[in-house]
Amino acid sequence: MSVTLSSTKTRAALRVSARVSGELLIVLVMTAVAVWVLGRMWSVVWPLIVGLLLTTLTWPIARFLRRRGWPPALAASVVTVLFLLVAAGVVALIAVPVSSQSGQLADGVVEGIQRLREWASGPPLNIGDDQITGAFDSATARVQDSLGSMVTTVVTGVSTVVNGVVTAVLAVFLMFFMLKDGPRFLPWLERQLPGRLATDVPAVASRGWETLGEFVRSQAYVGLLDAVLIGLGLWIVGVPLVLPLAVLTFVSAFVPIVGALFAGFVAVLIALVSNGLTDALIVLAIIVVVQQLEGNVFQPMIQSRGLGLHAAVILLAVTLGGSLAGIVGSLLAVPAAALIAVAWNYLREQLAEERQEPDASPGGDPS
Repeated sequence: MSVTLSSTKTRAALRVSARVSGELLIVLVMTAVAVWVLGRMWSVVWPLIVGLLLTTLTWPIARFLRRRGWPPALAASVVTVLFLLVAAGVVALIAVPVSSQSGQLADGVVEGIQRLREWASGPPLNIGDDQITGAFDSATARVQDSLGSMVTTVVTGVSTVVNGVVTAVLAVFLMFFMLKDGPRFLPWLERQLPGRLATDVPAVASRGWETLGEFVRSQAYVGLLDAVLIGLGLWIVGVPLVLPLAVLTFVSAFVPIVGALFAGFVAVLIALVSNGLTDALIVLAIIVVVQQLEGNVFQPMIQSRGLGLHAAVILLAVTLGGSLAGIVGSLLAVPAAALIAVAWNYLREQLAEERQEPDASPGGDPS
């Protein structure tokens, strides 16, 4: 029995496909325009994002003080000063051990290079000193040839540092104003928007704020646990720079997956240079165990009311963010995905059809 296609249904399907494709194209164009505008305004948007993340981290303290009757300006000022003191203390905790153990670390690097040369000169490589010296001479010549590009790189690095300092200062000021005037933002936003937007936009913003706060605080808790456990393991093994490595582990926890890999690589590298291959393998085992505990125990417990994103979604988001915007993209990928999920869930709620429950009996009254 042959089956023929219905011309009416085919034309209808093509019309629906064309309409949906056109609507999706318009949405993609508008998204591209929005991303382009954000890119042009990045010097303002980036401090705003950093200030917002800092505000979600420090808001519980400000809220506690405000509920105890403190004026908003005083509570915001105290929290901002405490944040600056903690940040300065963290920098001091990193700088002092690094400066005091830098000589030991440099000696370890030299010794590691010497061991590498001795290993390369033996079997199975059997690379002679003349070949190694020639390789060093070739590398030196390349460095001298690229001196101009190195100067440009240094200038670019100085510019990046200056921009980072300006961003940090603006973010701290924005954090202060958000802590002081944040609760008045949603009522003000409702008065500025017309019609249905006056209800929908503040609702999505409120949910997004809760989700963002949950992300920052849960990552801080997980990072603190990682830093304590890994730092304790490094101290037991006898690896130098334990405190800076623990702080690096805590900070790297705010960049999911990628941050853990980076912090672990640095710890293993320092253990290899300073203590040798055996201790480096022990450190690697400690980091792997702690990361497994984090993924299977810590995060499910701490993020029980968390973001609701699957691990595969987080991995894809971090990969996409890193490919599009480097470290900044990796940092913002997960909260951005969580905020998109919040907006999508709210949209589904508003578009969902209410279903009428059928009666239990034909007569309408089950009794």
